[in-house]
Amino acid sequence: MFVDRVQIEVQAGRGGDGCMSFRREKYVPRGGPDGGDGGNGGSIIVQAQDGVDSLNSLVHKKHWKARSGVHGQGSTRHGANAEDMIITVPPGTVVRDEQHDLVLKDLSQAGDSVVAARGGKGGKGNCRFKSSTNQAPREFTRGEEGEHRLLTFELKVIADIGLLGKPNAGKSTLLSRVSRARPEIADYPFTTKKPNLGIVQVDLDRSFVMADIPGLIEGAAAGAGLGHEFLRHVERTRVLIHLVEPTPVDGTDPTENYRAIRQEVEQYDTDLAGRPEIIAVSKAELPDAAAVRDLLAEETGKEVILFSSVTGQNLDKLLARAFAVLQEERE
Repeated sequence: MFVDRVQIEVQAGRGGDGCMSFRREKYVPRGGPDGGDGGNGGSIIVQAQDGVDSLNSLVHKKHWKARSGVHGQGSTRHGANAEDMIITVPPGTVVRDEQHDLVLKDLSQAGDSVVAARGGKGGKGNCRFKSSTNQAPREFTRGEEGEHRLLTFELKVIADIGLLGKPNAGKSTLLSRVSRARPEIADYPFTTKKPNLGIVQVDLDRSFVMADIPGLIEGAAAGAGLGHEFLRHVERTRVLIHLVEPTPVDGTDPTENYRAIRQEVEQYDTDLAGRPEIIAVSKAELPDAAAVRDLLAEETGKEVILFSSVTGQNLDKLLARAFAVLQEERE
């Protein structure tokens, strides 16, 4: 199961209470206040970590509560601070405060972290209130309550290159051919229901991460189908490879399909639409593939690569072009 959105409730630890105490020891001629401070409550920290690839671990645990600080004691013994609770998430996770509709932090890289709920401060013992005019204070303070928040985690897949296209355009087949990823492949639309990642090895020293984004339909930018769920995974990609099926199974026009997906991307995010794009016609072994390639090249004024994941035709050319464009973006 791949989970890319989850909501949880977090409660930071309460601070320990301060202590009211007086010294009562033999051979101590003068006693006095000796109540210690309470310890601080544990905070809840969300941290991005390599090796975590989904939000699955958060699905069955909706409530996270950190420990409270220890109360202060006599003989000016301070209570221990509670340990912070760390929730690990994949890099690319956006942490949002649902109640205030506020993005706390975008954890885009491994090691990024944010204090999602701060623990309460410990209370003060009565020895803190001692003065020349108040030598036997009975005042002390309680520990503060920890912060409480309702958090939403949204995972946006991080990849160098994202594959766009209508359902059945051949995205999963391409990913399985050029990497060790094994996405589900079948001859019906929407076989892919979650993003799949694969590492593409260009040569011994060069590689990049490719993401197979589930197929889009018209109206995706407005939320049709699973539009927003799919489109947000494209946001992190540096370069887009737009696959066009030459003979769609639904009988639609290939060039119209290309324009429709471009329009959905532009409506969703104009910055995303301005990313470098490589247009490629898949399934080169089909009779109409070359004609569709020529038509798209004439209409867009761009180079359109004709390739086949099945026969391997022009696969090297497509990968070389993708890596060259990616290098330009990195530089």
